[in-house]
This record gives sequence, structure tokens and C-alpha cells, in this order.
Amino acid sequence: MRAVVYHGRRDVRVEDVSERSVGPGDVRVDVAACGICGSDLHEYAEGPITIPTDEPHHASGERAPLVVGHEFAGRVREVGETVEEFAPGDPVTVCPGTACGECRYCADGQYALCDRFVAFGLHSRGGMAESVVVPKSTVVPLPEGLPVADAALVEPLAVSLHAVRRSAFEPGDSAAVFGAGPIGLGVVQVLLEGGASEVFVSEPRAGRREVAESLGATVVDPSSERVLRAVKGATGGGVDVSFEAAGVEPSFVDAVRATKKRGNVTVVSVFEGSVSFQPNLLMMAERTLTGAFCYEAGPKARTGEFGAVIRMLADGRLQADPLVSDRVPIEEAPEAFEALLDPRGELVKVLVEP
Repeated sequence: MRAVVYHGRRDVRVEDVSERSVGPGDVRVDVAACGICGSDLHEYAEGPITIPTDEPHHASGERAPLVVGHEFAGRVREVGETVEEFAPGDPVTVCPGTACGECRYCADGQYALCDRFVAFGLHSRGGMAESVVVPKSTVVPLPEGLPVADAALVEPLAVSLHAVRRSAFEPGDSAAVFGAGPIGLGVVQVLLEGGASEVFVSEPRAGRREVAESLGATVVDPSSERVLRAVKGATGGGVDVSFEAAGVEPSFVDAVRATKKRGNVTVVSVFEGSVSFQPNLLMMAERTLTGAFCYEAGPKARTGEFGAVIRMLADGRLQADPLVSDRVPIEEAPEAFEALLDPRGELVKVLVEP
């Protein structure tokens, strides 16, 4: 089958790889769509960061060359002999990770924090391929009527939902989002659906600002406007909560400074390097800094944030279409990686449709 394989920095290739066999508790999914995530782009542009290359991953036993992709959905083609809840033809998405199930984090339902967490497409074979074999515990059913390809957006939207839940946000709060990529735009949707009084978005790319504005946000161009003056002037001193979704030092510092005294800043982006930061910005204003990583995984996937996003997509509270800039066949995936890195480009999310 055809798959997109990571070999190293600036090196992803479309190759023929063998299909894996289906074990007793496994499900084979024919992939309808797989999104290129910001994490994939970080690995491509500056990696390897988390993809193992020299030594096999301590939990999965796999290393590069590795099939990438962790945002995917499709239809079941085959099930293992102990799988009763799924049948060929069922529309599904996948919560792309496994954990030990026994440590303190797993016992508390925080599977993504497990030291033996394995992320598909980063630590083991992913879903940017014609098909993928995954444990049944990671498979999440989709309601009929929800386009299967759109369900590739469930994973990034679950990241956005988790970030808002990790923050101190309450209905009626004002908010600012720094970065209008897929995660930032997902945060915007979740905030507005949750009753935010106003959501500001700082984003230098015009196309992404247009998407944010179409969703209901107040947009600011940090390359030509004074973001802090605009946000603080409109809110009487700063927003209640802010979200850093760009992964660069200027947006991180602005996210802190744009927040009111005793406000909350949530970081939901991947940084490729360290940042220089004055801690007094937190201490003297009694701001809090929160990290948000992944989402509820493992047995909580269906009932937690994955399930919530599926319901919100199905009933229209969240929208996938505004985030999807392009859909490409698998053979064009390497070019899509390059296009997404173009600082002058306006792409938001590209779906690879095998």
C-alpha cells in the first residue's frame, strides 16, 4: 500500500509499505483522510524531535523510517476475532495513542501523560496511508451523516477543546488567541461556543485572519498593529484568558502581557526552541501559566473530549470546513508539507486523502 514515510528532516517520501496483519483485538481502517498536523511540520522542518531515529522507541519498539499521521478517519475494513463492537463499513476515527494503563497518570485517566504513551505517527506507524491497523481501544465510532473525511479534524479539535478546559475560562470571559493555525482556530470556535464575550486573534497571515474573523473573532495583525494596545484598550487592561498557539517567543510574551492581572495563560503549541522570558510578568501580576497537551485518551476517548468534539461537529456547534484549505491525494503529500511551511502561504489545514 502507499504511505507517507518520515526519514528525517525535510525528508518525507511516498512509498510502498506492507500492510500489517490484524491481531485478535485489532481493527483495520481504510483511511479516508489524514491531516498534516503542526507536530508533523515541526518534525519535518526541525526534527527529529519526538520521532525516534537512532534507537527504537522505548514503548513501541519502532523507529524511523516511520509512517506519519495521527489525525485520521475512515471506514473499518477488517476486525480481529475478539472485536465485536465494530464491523466492516463502519465509519470511525482513531484516538491515536496507547499507554501502559497502570501508572499514576493512567489510573487518573490522564493517558497522554503516561511515560509509556505511544502516539501513532510519531512513536509508531501512523495513518497517512491507504490503511492502518490499530487496537480496538483506540477506535471511536462516528455517527452517520458526519462526513468521514471531516472526522480527521476530530483530533486537532480535541486538542483545542482540552486547552480551553485546562484553562481558567468561564462563560462571559474575554479571551485572546495568539496564532490562527488549526489549533488556534479550534480554540476560537470552542471559546465562542462556550460563551466568550469577545475573542481576539493575533495572526500575521491575512488568509488565516479572514478565517478567524469569519468564525466571529476580532482580528489583529501583529506585523502592523500594536497587539497589546488593541487588546488592553478594548478590555480595560487585558483579557481574562489567553492562549499561545503559535510556538514562537514573541507570541508567548504577548500572550502573557495581554492577560489581565490574575489572568490565565494557556500554552498549547509546540516550540522548536527555548524562549527568553521575564518571570516577573507572572509574579507581579499574579498571572498563572498553564500547559495543555493532547486530550483525554484511552478508555476516556469516547466519553471525553473526542466524543464531545464528534457530537459538536455532528450538530454544527463546531465546523471542520473553515479549517480545511486543501485536500490532496497521497502522492502530493510531500509538496503539501513544503507548502504549509511557506511563511507567505495562506494554508491552514491540508487533508491527505489516500
